[in-house]
Amino acid sequence: MGRRRYPLQPLTKVFLAALGLTAILWVLRGLSVLAFLPGLVIWLLILVCFGLGIVSSLQRIR
Repeated sequence: MGRRRYPLQPLTKVFLAALGLTAILWVLRGLSVLAFLPGLVIWLLILVCFGLGIVSSLQRIR
């Protein structure tokens, strides 16, 4: 694979980290490892990921 022409923006890195954290927590909660975690926390993380994704996309357009 070739190299990227430009490095990832800091906000994009935060978005990817939040997305990864959300996915890991969701899977662990589904496996009952983190069954005590309220569903509201997962939904808030999903909403944060959507917001960060939109802001990251808009930042790239600018």
